[in-house]
Amino acid sequence: MQFALEDFATVGGTSAGKALHLSGLGYEVSCFTVLGDDAASIHLRAALGAAGVELSGTTVPGPSERHLNLMTQAGERVSLYLSTPEFRKPDVQQFRSLATGAAALVMDLSETSRALLPHATSSGVPIWTDIHDYDGESEFHEPFIQAASFVFMNADGMPSPQSFMRARVEAGASAVVCTLGADGAIAFDADGLHRVRAVTTEIRDTNGAGDAFFAGFLDATLSGASTDGALAAAASQAVVALQSKHLHPAVETALP
Repeated sequence: MQFALEDFATVGGTSAGKALHLSGLGYEVSCFTVLGDDAASIHLRAALGAAGVELSGTTVPGPSERHLNLMTQAGERVSLYLSTPEFRKPDVQQFRSLATGAAALVMDLSETSRALLPHATSSGVPIWTDIHDYDGESEFHEPFIQAASFVFMNADGMPSPQSFMRARVEAGASAVVCTLGADGAIAFDADGLHRVRAVTTEIRDTNGAGDAFFAGFLDATLSGASTDGALAAAASQAVVALQSKHLHPAVETALP
């Protein structure tokens, strides 16, 4: 038997984390997703909207995606999914309209994103994806990997990722980035391997740190930074999430 030191409800999800941090960095962000219509979903819409994230996509009857994270003080996590919304074919025209003029398309792992990948590719907008703990074999991840110019991952499923990272750049990717938790991160691009150390900080909660890192790297890249500069900006942005018990501090004031 274990006793929880604390429990609280917040906004979750990797797409929400990226959207919140990009919004906090000054971007106009549209999060194209699937949401339910229950009370919790209404609460979620209000919180994200108040934090500057525009929501679009599909509304389905019932709950949105919800999960329970069990965390240790060391940052270890087990995520239990409590509900997942029913998949519906996405509105392609709405997606194309949103993609027009976008600086980047972040295609997170989902059935909705997978259905939209051909349209994202044909848009000509650079595709960014996060394959998380990809093990080198999962077929679901492959279309995302093939389509993306920028691929992010962690080393949980692939302890020695450098060969994979190099192969993707040789196949045409602009850069592949692998986060290593407290050990920082590595990136591979046409110039070879790059490294960055994690920024030392007091940690409140580790949820969302990878999404913050992603957003910081994207922001710096769009601003013209080199891979080394983007890695440094990403490591600094991760601190924003690490110092908050929410995915981003804006959630604190956005929650009704």
